[in-house]
Amino acid sequence: MKKELTPAPAIFNSISDLHRAMGLPKPLHPLVSLVNNSVINRNRDEMITSLILNFYKISYKPNLRGKLKYGQGYYDFDEGGLLFVSPNQLLATANDNGDYEGHSLFIHPDFIRNHPLGKAIKNFGFFSYSANEALHLSDKEKQKIISVLENIEQELTTSIDEISQDLIISYIDVLLNYSNRFYKRQFITRKAVSNDLLVKLEELLLDYFNNEITLMKGLPTVQYLSEQLNVSPSYLSDMLRSLTGQNAQQHIHSKLIEKAKEILTTTNLSISEIAYRLGFEHPQSFSKLFKSKTSLSPLEFRQSFN
Repeated sequence: MKKELTPAPAIFNSISDLHRAMGLPKPLHPLVSLVNNSVINRNRDEMITSLILNFYKISYKPNLRGKLKYGQGYYDFDEGGLLFVSPNQLLATANDNGDYEGHSLFIHPDFIRNHPLGKAIKNFGFFSYSANEALHLSDKEKQKIISVLENIEQELTTSIDEISQDLIISYIDVLLNYSNRFYKRQFITRKAVSNDLLVKLEELLLDYFNNEITLMKGLPTVQYLSEQLNVSPSYLSDMLRSLTGQNAQQHIHSKLIEKAKEILTTTNLSISEIAYRLGFEHPQSFSKLFKSKTSLSPLEFRQSFN
């Protein structure tokens, strides 16, 4: 039996192309568009099963169907939520009769390229979160988001002038900063979930160093840990930062230094042997990291205990 080939994703380089494929009217602005999700659903091309957008997408849904499950618990706000997609991410289109209310904001990078937001937008880690890490909004938060989207819509539907772009960009900036604030709130309100994730991370790192997985795989990476925990690397880093003040890479380094101190004070292994045991290819890299974190070289640290 011949295996069916998965269709190649449809690639959209412009917002106009996406509108055309979805059967929508031309966008009011070629580089930014706010559309009704229910209209996209009714008019979309059923042949498109996956797509890649070469622009940003922010989707607001008044009801995020399906609760977020973590372990044995479900965590969600039924009032609505936001999902973020950065350029060049592969998206799968839904093939059911789910909830497609709300709006989607599409922003081409060229629209913000010559503004400070063009660079700053890369600092918002939630554009790299997975779909199951959506921002769930309380009722008050929902009203703020809707208000900003209404302001953007008003600017797009009035006559475009030399001030329009600056105003729309300022509203997008407000939208992203509100989202950043609300994600920080979400990490706090879901502290039980976050703490559970932190415990699992600690266990992973403990097992990684104690069972010398480092000898086979080298230093643990954020990508490896996030895969084991079933979260995106960006979400893991932001969650850790909210709980510990350190991102995922800094957390790995902290645990690595703790393990290094343990080996330095309980064994007679050479600095090179310890470096290789911890997953470093070059002992100099280990010594440099250790000194940057403790202000002492590994040898000086060992001598201070003798």
